[in-house]
Amino acid sequence: MLDSLFAQFDSILVLDTETTGVVPRRDEVIELAMLRVSAQGEAEEYDEFIRLSPGRELPRHITELTGITEDMLRGGVGKDEAARALAGMLGHGRTLVVAYNAQFDLLFLYYLLDAYSLAGALRGALFLDALTVYKDRRPYPHRLCDAVEAYALASQNTHRAIDDTHATYELLCAMDAEEDDLARYVNLFGYNAKYGLPKKRISSVTYRQQGFDAVGKLYETETE
Repeated sequence: MLDSLFAQFDSILVLDTETTGVVPRRDEVIELAMLRVSAQGEAEEYDEFIRLSPGRELPRHITELTGITEDMLRGGVGKDEAARALAGMLGHGRTLVVAYNAQFDLLFLYYLLDAYSLAGALRGALFLDALTVYKDRRPYPHRLCDAVEAYALASQNTHRAIDDTHATYELLCAMDAEEDDLARYVNLFGYNAKYGLPKKRISSVTYRQQGFDAVGKLYETETE
């Protein structure tokens, strides 16, 4: 499984975050989960709540969505510890970083790392957005829970980071079994024309407009 990817990478690192909102510069990561799978099939997990900055409060709608409470966060790790753990996971040889809607998670994680002068851990990293692949495979809607249902996955999308990393990895395996072209999506992210190109872009990533209903492969379209 994932033979084409493991031919190029020593490990696949699946990331997921839960946050206080949707603005990376302003909002905070409150849960970070990482699932690293090696080419030999060995798996390593990290899942921690992250304490809020002094004076910050957890929005009620985030608790309703995720089940995470301020009491749970108070028992979590500091942002510095989470940043060091992330940098360490990124440092395992040739690592492919995977997330579902990777643009969102990666921007939050950049700011988390940058606050502790660790953003260099992302330098030269290669990324795969499982959402971009899924949009080429199935019509709208494209939430992770829709992908779980479409592929009848055992893992579930729960809006808890560790569960969603497992669902994303299982989805990646299912899409690979369906068609062996995942390597062609490395550092290729789709974006919705309605919202335009992301205002904050990852310099190593190619962004291409991607519709709701797949009419071809994104990697076969012209670079924008």
